Amino acid sequence: MAQTLLAILLVLVCTHALPDLDRVRDFSWLRGILRRWTQAGGDPARPRFAAALLPLLVFAACALLDLVLGHVLFGLPAFAFGVGVLFWSWGPRDLETDIEAVLKAPDSERRHAAAQALRPDPALAALPFEPAALIEATFASALSRWFGVLFWFVVLGPAGALAYRVVQLLGRHASFAADMDAGQRRLLERTALVLDWAPAHLVAMALALVSDFDAVIRTWRAYHAAHGRGYFTLDLGFLGALARSGVDADVVAGDGYAGDVADPLLELADARTVLRRILVVWLAVVALLALADLAR
Repeated sequence: MAQTLLAILLVLVCTHALPDLDRVRDFSWLRGILRRWTQAGGDPARPRFAAALLPLLVFAACALLDLVLGHVLFGLPAFAFGVGVLFWSWGPRDLETDIEAVLKAPDSERRHAAAQALRPDPALAALPFEPAALIEATFASALSRWFGVLFWFVVLGPAGALAYRVVQLLGRHASFAADMDAGQRRLLERTALVLDWAPAHLVAMALALVSDFDAVIRTWRAYHAAHGRGYFTLDLGFLGALARSGVDADVVAGDGYAGDVADPLLELADARTVLRRILVVWLAVVALLALADLAR
């Protein structure tokens, strides 16, 4: 677990210190594989077969390579491999950079253009420059870019992080939809929700700790009461509602008057601060697990 924590810290440092390395996060090979299957042999079942099994094949190949490298040179190659895979699966864009571009844009037109990078999928409808929409998009992107990858890296190692990213791309990015039928698309979308369920709830718990606990818990209960589906469903819409509640409460508590919650830039800046706190909480938990592992 200590190596896991060190790998995460190295990736965070590299992401902020070496932004040009973002270009290595290239998953065009996924689209290439699907298209080759689509065009090969005229068998309509082949692309569906590839789309359904590709995340499992990626997971198995990555896990096998990690296992082999773990027995070479005291595991140093496996550690380097894990850092590389985690960095590759992170993002693909730096969320902090995207938020900073919005906050520092010189005029409203360029602010609105920069805000589009906060969308979880660039193919989604244009993001309105409104506090609620910005907060929801920022937290959804944080779940996909940071916390989902981080959770599965801690749980399943490099293979988990990479498989998570592959499922997210296949199931949610419109650029892959043309190479899959509707049934496989729905299956991968549902798998993406399953993989996001635990990280989304852990983000919500951390949000309650780092912002207004009462406001977040009250909103959480109200959301599930209004939708009548309970807590153990794949409806993850609660995260956007909790994010708005937590950020609004944080802004009011910090600046002393409720009118601030109507300022998109102030709300976005506070959302970034809250997300940083949540990330620190997650890192603290991983550090505690590492200490417990070393103490055994």
